[in-house]
Amino acid sequence: MDKIKAFYNKYDEENRLLSKSHLPEYLITMKYIEKYLTAQSRILEIGAGTGRYSVALAERGYSVDAVELVPHNIEMMKKKLKPHHKIRIFEGNACDLNFLESKSYDIVLLLGPMYHLFTDKERHAALSEAIRTAKKGAVVFAAYCNNDTCIYKFFANREITKQMKNGFVSSDFRATPKQVFSLYRKSEIDEMMKRYPVTRLHFVGVDMLSYVFDNRFNKLNDKEFRLYMDFLESICEREDLVGFSIHMLDIFRKD
Repeated sequence: MDKIKAFYNKYDEENRLLSKSHLPEYLITMKYIEKYLTAQSRILEIGAGTGRYSVALAERGYSVDAVELVPHNIEMMKKKLKPHHKIRIFEGNACDLNFLESKSYDIVLLLGPMYHLFTDKERHAALSEAIRTAKKGAVVFAAYCNNDTCIYKFFANREITKQMKNGFVSSDFRATPKQVFSLYRKSEIDEMMKRYPVTRLHFVGVDMLSYVFDNRFNKLNDKEFRLYMDFLESICEREDLVGFSIHMLDIFRKD
């Protein structure tokens, strides 16, 4: 946890989703969140970062509880709050949300914590807590980083030998616990979710290869970017393509 806090104390999380190569992650994720919102939805965001989603949803009038591990991110989030926002902010760990009641939320967002959990015990704890806090019939959103597309990006940026030399990537091209980020394959997520009483609604590639070609996608003009978003929306759930996405979003309903 200290390693994660140190990383985000230096990382510009606030501006991460603003470039044209990173913005699709936010836009596609919000599209699917909006699909399941109702007028009375009560929302929990676990791992809220600097509040990009929580504040946007509060601005629309929703009641949001935001849990964040990193104090620096919490301070950034607090600076965005307005008097009319109905947000409660908690400093906490996704693996232990004992301060939150069970079966309390209509929408649960787990959009960052799974990026940083390397053991089965930790992953199970975070998913179990997200599901525990959700009402029956609530929709849970869990985000993951893709192992193989991240490795592909290391090759594209000519970083692979450095990553392997430092022990961040193994000889069989898997991320190691020496990294801050835990990386997954879709088949591993599928297997992990078999233990939970949930029904998958969507599995979405929210940015596909946008990050890999960020030096090119950031040069798109506004018209080209709108066309690109139309293209992403048309392919983001295709089973033959979703495994290419840097960020993968598992959306399921609590049974």
